Amino acid sequence: MKRCPECRRDYYDDTLLYCLDDGNALLEGPASMDEPATAILSEPPALAGGQFSESATRAQIHTTDQTAILPRGPEAEPQEKSDDSTEKRSFSARRAAKPFAALAVAVLVLVGGFLGYQYFSPAKQIESIAVMPFVNESGNADVEYLSDGMTETLIKNLSNLPNLNVKPRSTVFRYKGKDTDSQTIAKELNVQAILNGRVSQRGDQLTLSLELVDAQKDSVLWSEQYNRKQSDLVSLQSEVARDVSGKLKLKLSGADQQNLAKTYTTNSEAYRLYLQGRFYWNKRAGREFNKAEGYFRQAIEKDPNFALGYVGLADIAEDTDRPKKKEYILRALALDDQLAEAHASLGYQYMLDYDWAASERELRRAMELNANYPQAHQWNGSRLMMLGRYDEALTSYRRALEIDPTSTAVNFGYGVCLYYSGRTDEGIGQMKKIVEMEPTFIWSHTLLSRFYLMQGNYAAAVEERAKSLELDDQAGNARLVRESFAKGGWNGYLREMIRQLDIRPNASRMLRANLLAQLGEKEAAIAELVKGANDGDFWLFVIKFDPTFDNLRGDPRFQELLKKFDTAQ
Repeated sequence: MKRCPECRRDYYDDTLLYCLDDGNALLEGPASMDEPATAILSEPPALAGGQFSESATRAQIHTTDQTAILPRGPEAEPQEKSDDSTEKRSFSARRAAKPFAALAVAVLVLVGGFLGYQYFSPAKQIESIAVMPFVNESGNADVEYLSDGMTETLIKNLSNLPNLNVKPRSTVFRYKGKDTDSQTIAKELNVQAILNGRVSQRGDQLTLSLELVDAQKDSVLWSEQYNRKQSDLVSLQSEVARDVSGKLKLKLSGADQQNLAKTYTTNSEAYRLYLQGRFYWNKRAGREFNKAEGYFRQAIEKDPNFALGYVGLADIAEDTDRPKKKEYILRALALDDQLAEAHASLGYQYMLDYDWAASERELRRAMELNANYPQAHQWNGSRLMMLGRYDEALTSYRRALEIDPTSTAVNFGYGVCLYYSGRTDEGIGQMKKIVEMEPTFIWSHTLLSRFYLMQGNYAAAVEERAKSLELDDQAGNARLVRESFAKGGWNGYLREMIRQLDIRPNASRMLRANLLAQLGEKEAAIAELVKGANDGDFWLFVIKFDPTFDNLRGDPRFQELLKKFDTAQ
């Protein structure tokens, strides 16, 4: 129960704060008319954690005088008594004005609270961001590696932070060179913020301009221009990562801050060479891809303790010169055992040794160090696929695709697993999807050729093989492949393919064995498979179900090779 101290009207609705007759603040009503009342001081709605509180804050003031509700100021001192009629008119006017005054106060409180919430509440943490490819404004294509490399490094640094979804390189680089507005990109990638950058190099001077955009409001949250010397490149990358994370309002632990500030080399020239190596490595195949190795070697020559430089060397053609690859990886881990990339690469190498326990250990360690490293999930999927654990393999591939849905390599591995797990139509469909997504990716055509062969579609198999050769800058060999099939049929094609493989030093042993088995040359095919197993040929696992090897299955040597995949690990 509540009571108006002016007109003494009682109210039984506890949600009311003001008298409906005269607008006075209501008091907690007594059980009888003679008991003292409790005054209620109604305050504006308070902000709590950026939200309006459910009810106003109440300050209760106890008094034995029901009319003395609040302490009075000087303006409230007793005035000279007027005549009765004047006092009554004054009381009526006050009584009529108070409801309107109360309403005005309430409106002001609500408007003020709304504006305060909109403009003075603490900025929320941004939980998702796309770092768009920095634009090369130097006017020199030879320094494109710098804008790309700085973008990739920032993505890598921010991806290690908790509670932040950073779109991977392969996803954002699909927008490179396209005039797409921030709101469209944010909607397509489902991110809250977009970071745009422009890089300019003039002699020894380097200028980086950044702009962080709130994609939902289409407003600039922050912009900055960094003017540095080339020799400050390493420190600049750390400074930028720190500044961007701060503007995203990320709450970082001490360990997170250390990871963000971590540099893998203090030598700017070594770092620059490494960026060039990664620039060409991202080509994935062809002559430009082959340039990557030279830059990685130069990087570690400049700084022999540059762990990422050794990882770069190990990532060049993972299936060749494998003892050397392991040496590079172990060197990297000796320098920094927290490198997820190094553990994942070592796990891949153990997989090619058919050392399943060691492979699983290293790949799991990589995923522990960086749960958002898609390559580790992809290679773990490959390990499980080789062992015939297809459901688990597909789950691992899907996890990699969640992190990096546009990665050509991950989509490729997923397609291979679909096909070899018995979902042949889905596997072929996935490979065709990759052709549309990345028309220059050689391996999608190579695998489509193998898939069509297993289905007995020889003409399609030949054509896909020819396309892969054209993409690999071998137009002459592509022409010979088509001519050999046209003139000599399938056997003519097989012999031409063997001729071409004979002059390639790093040609797949498994592929040679496949061609020889189809020609009925069993001994030569078995010998190639044994050499492939010793070399760690990734594709050896297909002997378990590829029908082209059916004429070899009775050979004890072939059965011995099959045992490499007969583990439940």
